[in-house]
Amino acid sequence: MGLKYKKEQNFSEWYSEVIQKAELADLRYNVKGFLVHRWWSVDIMKRMYEAYRKELDRTGHKETWYPALIPESNLKKESEHAKGFRAEVFWVERAGSSKKKLEEPLVMRPTSETAMYTMYSKWIRSWRDLPFKRYQGCNVWRYESQTRPFLRGREFHWLEAHNVFATKKEAEAQVNQDMQITETVMHKQFGIPFIFFRRPRWDTFPGAEWTYAADTVGLDGKSLQQPSTHMLGQNFSRAFDIKFIDKNEKEAYGWQTCYGPCIWRMIASIISLHGDNKGLVLPFNLAPYQIVIIPILQKGKTAQIKKACKDLTKKLEKENYRVYFDDREEMSPGSKFYEWEIRGVPLRVELGPRDLANKQVMCVARHNSKKTAVKLSEVVKFVKKLEPTVLNFLTKQADELLKENTRSAKTFSDLKKELKKGGFVRVNWCSVREDGESCAERVEKDFSAKVRGLRVDRKEKPTGKCIVCGQKADEVVYIARQY
Repeated sequence: MGLKYKKEQNFSEWYSEVIQKAELADLRYNVKGFLVHRWWSVDIMKRMYEAYRKELDRTGHKETWYPALIPESNLKKESEHAKGFRAEVFWVERAGSSKKKLEEPLVMRPTSETAMYTMYSKWIRSWRDLPFKRYQGCNVWRYESQTRPFLRGREFHWLEAHNVFATKKEAEAQVNQDMQITETVMHKQFGIPFIFFRRPRWDTFPGAEWTYAADTVGLDGKSLQQPSTHMLGQNFSRAFDIKFIDKNEKEAYGWQTCYGPCIWRMIASIISLHGDNKGLVLPFNLAPYQIVIIPILQKGKTAQIKKACKDLTKKLEKENYRVYFDDREEMSPGSKFYEWEIRGVPLRVELGPRDLANKQVMCVARHNSKKTAVKLSEVVKFVKKLEPTVLNFLTKQADELLKENTRSAKTFSDLKKELKKGGFVRVNWCSVREDGESCAERVEKDFSAKVRGLRVDRKEKPTGKCIVCGQKADEVVYIARQY
């Protein structure tokens, strides 16, 4: 048994097959771009939300919930923001059985700045109210032209943090903290590597001064944007009248930031980066079931084998592991192996008559398929040793993929060759400010690729001319095809 499609040969079909056979989602809901999330993916995402909530709480954020509907007048308050999102929003214009339109059209939130900041202006009065750090986990809706489960959709799931500070320096420090939170959670706990880029001016979040976005890469070489953090400056505070009395008894506008970890896209990266030709591969911390125990039954030994399996299940559960004893009689052991491999359960434990006689079990690790005979008395010790090695293995493997898919090009023809290989291509560039946009347009037209921006983690000096226009290079940027 196995998957029909190979990850290395046909990534797109492999990805769709994993989503279907691992029962992550059902695409047959009769509204285009909207999918039904099945319990296995929901359980994984709940653990991802929990990890992010824990870190946001630790860094002083408080969770709040806001309405999904936003009045059109709110959306219009910050002109650049309204312009940037207007083409993507879903409109609500009527309610109930009446054909009469609402007094004011409403939009399904594409993001929550215009909902949250309306309230911030009512709550923030003094410097004593700052810093003001709030977040929510929610759905947002955008009318995307192209849709793909967990990658691009018209309804997706994320968290968004929106903060207000007394000074620009504090706001800049928050942007740096957002990037560190991405490393702490997404990389160290989910095994998803990334490069943080400062986006070009023409690709900045509508209404922000600067956007900093974490991009990762899939096996097919396309880049995928993960969390982004935005230095909003005072653009929204002026538009929404978010003012406070400072320590000198003078009125001042707040300095704002926002941060958007998209759980939906992160599970897409977990599927594509960690999965293999047997299906999902999950680390212990995210797996709905961390261990599945499968009895290999034999006539005359059935009761003893099942009892041993149940005893081991209880023993592992006492150690707070999520364990499933798969005693379904209608399925063969081989069918069970296949099912739990596709779902990515980190550890399979087999117990048959020979194992019972030898007081042992056979442990099969999902990430490397290694089989180990383990004494029943030492299973807990074995699992505790295995647990961190799974995440370390997956993280190292993904890190190496990102490294292999980050290269350089010195000429326009070299850029074409490197982009065909996939990943991020480092090039000399005239500028990421306004005058570089025409060069970016040519790259997008010729290669269907985009300038991702300047690396945040290192300063890179250009050594020649812009790869497109031939003028003196002012910056070093990275270019990639994207989802």
